[in-house]
Amino acid sequence: MSDAIKILEPKALWNHFAELNAVPRPSKKEERVIQFMLDFGNTLGLATYRDEIGNVIIKKAASPGMENRQTVALQSHLDMVHQKNNDTVFDFDKEGIRMFIDGDWVKAEGTTLGADNGIGVATIMALLSSKNIPHPPLEALFTIDEETGMTGALELQAGHLTAPILLNLDTEDDDELTIGCAGGIDISIHGEYDQIDAHRDNLTLEICLKGCTGGHSGMDIHKGRANANKLMNRVLYTLSSEMDILLVSVDGGGLRNAIPRESVARILCHVSDKERIQGMITQLETVLKAEHKSTDPGLKLLMQSINNSSKAVDKSFSQAFLNAVYSCPNGIYRMSPDMEGLVQTSNNLARVLINEGKYEVLCLTRSSVASEKEDLANAIKACFKNIGAHTDTSGAYPGWQPKPDADIVMLMTEIYRSEFNEDPHVMACHAGLECGILGQNYPDMDMISFGPNIRGAHSPDEKVQISSVQKFWRFLLKTLEEIPLRA
Repeated sequence: MSDAIKILEPKALWNHFAELNAVPRPSKKEERVIQFMLDFGNTLGLATYRDEIGNVIIKKAASPGMENRQTVALQSHLDMVHQKNNDTVFDFDKEGIRMFIDGDWVKAEGTTLGADNGIGVATIMALLSSKNIPHPPLEALFTIDEETGMTGALELQAGHLTAPILLNLDTEDDDELTIGCAGGIDISIHGEYDQIDAHRDNLTLEICLKGCTGGHSGMDIHKGRANANKLMNRVLYTLSSEMDILLVSVDGGGLRNAIPRESVARILCHVSDKERIQGMITQLETVLKAEHKSTDPGLKLLMQSINNSSKAVDKSFSQAFLNAVYSCPNGIYRMSPDMEGLVQTSNNLARVLINEGKYEVLCLTRSSVASEKEDLANAIKACFKNIGAHTDTSGAYPGWQPKPDADIVMLMTEIYRSEFNEDPHVMACHAGLECGILGQNYPDMDMISFGPNIRGAHSPDEKVQISSVQKFWRFLLKTLEEIPLRA
């Protein structure tokens, strides 16, 4: 099906996207895609190398007549989020993404598509391989591990880039020019608990919450979508408050930057209580579906009997754990008082795992205000302190402070207005972009982020709009054509 993608316009961009999507490229396992990019640059005869951490840099001289223009750095990340539906059979380590066209959209079969940020990578590849597109001197920066720690950006040293302007191609709405973003920090909570022997007359039930919409834990956090971890905890809390049950295990969510879509829990109960529990599950499903009918129409809460479990969670710890997860902040913590509609601080309760004597809770906390990010992280730590949990923080990265009066912002705003007869939305976003990190070693570089319409990033519903890619491509080419002369 990827062959159908290759005939879309602009052909060079879509061909490179199809070639890129044939290369497995999960975060922290980017060796194959790094080699792919090195081979690409070297085959073109361009100055190509990888830095100490694994970022790939490719440089291309200006097209004829553009030699006196300012150098432009083009930046995208090589890794992609690997998520699939539970019923999708797919090996991300061995298979290329299976793509198809649905009207004006390109989608993947039951997995993430990799348009985040593969479309940006493919766009840069199309420029580097072009022979007739006017452009100033180009410095292409392909970073690694953006999705799980921004390691590539954090480890990029000064001196690799000389450009005074950086265009980051990692925004997901084609009418937006992003000039600022939130910083983030990973919070990891873990510990051990006592197990007890299960009574042989108990029945083991499996409760499955699935069909939530999910999405990007930064860009979609304000949309009120269900968090499967919070909803499953609510279900278990309700059952344990009214029934004599024992918790066996919980396994919900996955990646920190994805709003969790699914959670599975196992409980022990008396055989005589099965019907009553089924009735409560049915009632809870009705309640949850009604609460999320607009955001998560596919939400389902199911129950089935399974093979009996021999161990369960100590009852006192089980209740303490459910209390801690219930009180853990999730979603919007504070809206910006200065920029209308901008989430200032949030948390994504990304992963909840309790099984065989050990537990783990993973969060990603974001804020454009460093002190508020720290405050929310402390609030989350406090939720789990009383159950004796160990809490670690890692992967902290800074926000990106907007410079609305920068020359590149003014230029691209005017180009957008001229090309599309409307004003772009010049804004900051709540996602974590690499621009703030890159600015630490390149403080004098003016940066802006933009891209085509991508929906459902970080989830198997991810899709990219074909007509929007064409609009984005047109906008980028016009911008490169209008880059001013060197001072």
